[in-house]
Amino acid sequence: MPNIKSAIKRVKTTEVRNSQNTTAKSAMRTAVKKVEAAVTANNSAAVNESLAGAASKLDKAAAKGLIHKNAAARKKSRLAKKANAL
Repeated sequence: MPNIKSAIKRVKTTEVRNSQNTTAKSAMRTAVKKVEAAVTANNSAAVNESLAGAASKLDKAAAKGLIHKNAAARKKSRLAKKANAL
């Protein structure tokens, strides 16, 4: 544990941000998995609904810097391609 006051604060804020980032990234991955599960189940109504949510989560993750913006675009494109194949 650091002794300097500013370093103590950095440790605390890092823990808080790491927790928030982990939660957001996990929610993003879950949304993507929901789309893929709906695609494998051939449920077009669920695909359309979950695709919008997944795209939103990916965009928010990219805006926060959790993933690169091109990675978000690539994932959205691949999900849309799978959804359109139904």
